[in-house]
Amino acid sequence: MDNIVILDCGSQYTQLIARRVREMKVHSEILPWDATIEQIMSRTPTGLIVSGGPRSVLEPDSPRLAEGFFDLKLPILGICYGMQLTALRYGGTVRRSAAREYGRATLVVTDGECPFFAGVPERSQVWMSHGDDVEKVPAGFVPTSVSEDGVVAGMRTPDDHITAVQFHPEVSHTEKGAELLGNFLFKICGCKGDWDLGDWAEKMKDEIRAAVGEDKVICGLSGGVDSSVAAALTAAAIGERLQCIFVNNGLLRAGEAEEVLASYRQMKLNVAYVDASEKFVKGLAGVIDPEKKRKIIGETFIRIFEEEARKIKGARWLLQGTLYPDVIESGQRKGAAVIKSHHNVGGLPKDMNLSLLEPLRELFKDEGRAVGRLLGVPENIVRRHPFPGPGLAVRCLGDITREKLEILRAADKIYLEEINRAGLYDEIWQAFAVLLPVYTVGVMGDERTYARVCALRAITSRDGMTAEWYRMPHEVLARASTRICNEVRGVNRVVYDVTSKPPATVEWE
Repeated sequence: MDNIVILDCGSQYTQLIARRVREMKVHSEILPWDATIEQIMSRTPTGLIVSGGPRSVLEPDSPRLAEGFFDLKLPILGICYGMQLTALRYGGTVRRSAAREYGRATLVVTDGECPFFAGVPERSQVWMSHGDDVEKVPAGFVPTSVSEDGVVAGMRTPDDHITAVQFHPEVSHTEKGAELLGNFLFKICGCKGDWDLGDWAEKMKDEIRAAVGEDKVICGLSGGVDSSVAAALTAAAIGERLQCIFVNNGLLRAGEAEEVLASYRQMKLNVAYVDASEKFVKGLAGVIDPEKKRKIIGETFIRIFEEEARKIKGARWLLQGTLYPDVIESGQRKGAAVIKSHHNVGGLPKDMNLSLLEPLRELFKDEGRAVGRLLGVPENIVRRHPFPGPGLAVRCLGDITREKLEILRAADKIYLEEINRAGLYDEIWQAFAVLLPVYTVGVMGDERTYARVCALRAITSRDGMTAEWYRMPHEVLARASTRICNEVRGVNRVVYDVTSKPPATVEWE
């Protein structure tokens, strides 16, 4: 099996590189930038990719690859920071950019013989995100492309042992990104494209059995795709030794608890229901800071499971549906910056008495969905929009009260009803309402009102790492806005979020 090893220099797009490679049915895995040559070669790589990163290569303590890395007889692709690192290694010149280049840019291919750019137009749109650039290409390297203002955007060695680009081919904003990565995999590395997700699922079942032994496993079900697929996979591996617990944290959407329980009965999972809404909401009283909210929710979540674990003889493991984006956004990789903590990985108490089992940790959301379908998870769960672990707590900005949660539930329900009515649900990656800590003046009937503002958000994405705001039809927004203002007491204004990721995150908190 072909394997592409990605050296992670801290980029928030590193997992995205891995995802793009896997989309082409080539296995990929990620190692930290300081992995030794022995560690790298133990993965029997077919090719190597060096990611971008948040640091400047001009800083003395910035990431550097192992001595001898560039001497390996394997094709190498350097992306952004990886290109700058390559230039320094071979005697080129890297400088601080006169102006940070961030966002869409026009790429001009200057090397018509470069296999990396085979089949790509001379001019195309790419995604840039850098504060340094290569001023002088190293001796022996061939410049392959420039940005519209003449800055070097690519280079290679004549034998194509090393290819490097300043832009990010893995990001969806790069028009021909898939073709470019495909050229590296198939034209330069000679990969066959025969990796199969079904094989991965069978291998993971074996790994779960080996890790758990004869112990029992507790799974915290939320109703979302991630925990549901993790439960289905683990149940297929160890059967009835998986005990699922559905916790109503009081932060769920309207009617969600009943809908979720019905779905799990359909899946024939062993599920216990725990209503802990009072405990969660009480613990969040007066808390405004979103990071504190997440930590409180994570701690409460785990403590409840510890209580349940004591009732189950032989329970030693806590199963979670942690995915790649959860890990990367929590900054739990060397050199990565923390964006926000996730309740799956960032809010766990240090004295937790259960071992974590995270079989989906290396998968992206759409890979998780694909595994779910292979395992027979009901379609109404597989196609559900992502829902954050902290629930409505991070969509109710400011402090949490039962009154505000009820307002938010009602508005969110109407919004999703109108999206489904228009047949748009499956076109959208995620859609939800946000209750803002803002009051505005309005007029309803003949009376002046002073009520809250509700924001609506909808995005499209392939994996949650980057996202575009969804161009919602105006008539759908009009119906949702009218209904929310008319039917939800306490809201007199509705706004629509037109911010992509980056610069924003998907959730408001």
